[in-house]
Amino acid sequence: MSLTASESREGDTLSERAAAFVQRDILAGLLAPGTKLGIVELAERYEIGATPLREGLSRLVSRGLIVAIGQRGFRVAPISREDLLDITRTRVLVEMEALRLSMKLGDDTWEAGIMTALHRLRRHTERLGARFREGGEEGDLLHKEFHTALLAACNSPRLLAAHSDLYDQAYRYRRLMMRNIPDGKRFYDSHRQLADLVLARDAKAALKTLSDHLYSTMRYVYPDGKERA
Repeated sequence: MSLTASESREGDTLSERAAAFVQRDILAGLLAPGTKLGIVELAERYEIGATPLREGLSRLVSRGLIVAIGQRGFRVAPISREDLLDITRTRVLVEMEALRLSMKLGDDTWEAGIMTALHRLRRHTERLGARFREGGEEGDLLHKEFHTALLAACNSPRLLAAHSDLYDQAYRYRRLMMRNIPDGKRFYDSHRQLADLVLARDAKAALKTLSDHLYSTMRYVYPDGKERA
């Protein structure tokens, strides 16, 4: 018997909830890299049925946060220099094209969005003071808001969706990076410099600065080119 439209929507909603719960715990470090994800245990933990849970986990496989182990289930994706390098290279390709289009197509509203996001990021780093290096969900959301604002005028939902997924996949590495940034002012200044170039429509300098900015996570997390313990 086929599902009704309402039953289908309910199933989609449950699988989305399952994906959101697991993603939240992976990004928060509650599910460590390499952890085996048992369906029974997770179903009890999140109070969601096994079927929508499996569907939710499959969604996270496509986002790079989970790996499927043949017929044996799922594990949290490991972290490694090679993984971060792959994420970073792909982000550079996606975001440089989106930024190029945004600088070509962006209007006053787009510029105002960048300035607003930059202001919110500055205020957040100032409020945190010495606690800036601890990272946290609120700061990361504001950071993502800024980078998304830069690309918002690209007129390509797929580029923006790819940016969003890749940004989330790099979250665990950003948490490691934050511990190595001396202070919030340096973090903010690097974003202000990027915003200034973008708003000046200096495409060559802005694109180079964006590429260097994205690769900075590699330099902070793997400064000697070696794997982290």
